[in-house]
Amino acid sequence: MGIPSQVGAIEWYLTDYESYGLVITCEHGGNKIPVPFRDLFFAHKALLDTHRGFDAGALAMAKALATKFAAPLVISTVSRLLVDLNRSIGHPGLHYETIRNEPIEVRQQILNHYYHPYRLYAESVVRQAIADYGRVLHLSSHSFTPVLNGKVRNADISFLYDPDRMGEVEVCKRWKAALKIYEPNLMVRRNYPYAGKDDGLTSWFRQHLSPSEYVGIELEINQKHIIKAGHHWTELRKAIVESLHVALAKPV
Repeated sequence: MGIPSQVGAIEWYLTDYESYGLVITCEHGGNKIPVPFRDLFFAHKALLDTHRGFDAGALAMAKALATKFAAPLVISTVSRLLVDLNRSIGHPGLHYETIRNEPIEVRQQILNHYYHPYRLYAESVVRQAIADYGRVLHLSSHSFTPVLNGKVRNADISFLYDPDRMGEVEVCKRWKAALKIYEPNLMVRRNYPYAGKDDGLTSWFRQHLSPSEYVGIELEINQKHIIKAGHHWTELRKAIVESLHVALAKPV
């Protein structure tokens, strides 16, 4: 079966996914609070189950992508309220207020046990992919709440990237076109509801790796699709995976 014509021509840096070292990460995959810190969240248990505690569906999506492409998978199931692995040290959202009010020794302990090991492992996997393939496509799996502060998010799927990096621009352009073929009724947007250049793991990698060796994209899924669960959510994951396969495949 050939590549749908709507996807268009392919550039040198998009020959096919096997020429990339594909790496999948999921920074907000769960809402677990490790035992030593559970008392700090006793009054905030309900918050852990909301979008502030974790990205619902992001872990399942990350696993589906990793399985399809036989790619390394780096995940965390520790709640972002304890420490947000997608934020830089010094960012005001690195910890929830409960943790921010703790002594610096407690916050350093959290960083040493959860933040630094995750970041170092993700970096080692990305750099190994570059060593093996010459370049890496890093996909970071996320999801977003349908309504924030009373405002409805007008997107079903979004790709976050740096518009100054042509490799990222082209991957997102092709992925969006391919996904439209599989799911024509979805609202697929780019750099919404967040900007791809905002603080995050992909932005950190861009500071240290050149555009020729690193392409970083955050996949964002509206949680309204995950809430539906069942067959709908299963089919959506499949469409996202297969459309990426099409977007990265060689034209025939």
